[in-house]
Amino acid sequence: MPASDVSREAVELVLRETIAAVLPSVPADAIAGNKHLQDLGADSVDRVEMILMLLDRLHLDEPMSSFSRLPDIDALVTFLHERCR
Repeated sequence: MPASDVSREAVELVLRETIAAVLPSVPADAIAGNKHLQDLGADSVDRVEMILMLLDRLHLDEPMSSFSRLPDIDALVTFLHERCR
């Protein structure tokens, strides 16, 4: 699917699936929008792996530095959704 056709809900679903793949011990209901990936137990390697997976699945080309200041999961979803347009 072309990136321009990706809804915010689809981006959130891809993010949840990515978190589940990298952090399988995190319950789905623990993934809240106001949490940071670190709050879920993701270390720096986990976070890089998730970002690379997200970029690949959403067919985006974005520098890793773009993700360093995103405060929480909601901000990450918003950021990715905006890049998909």
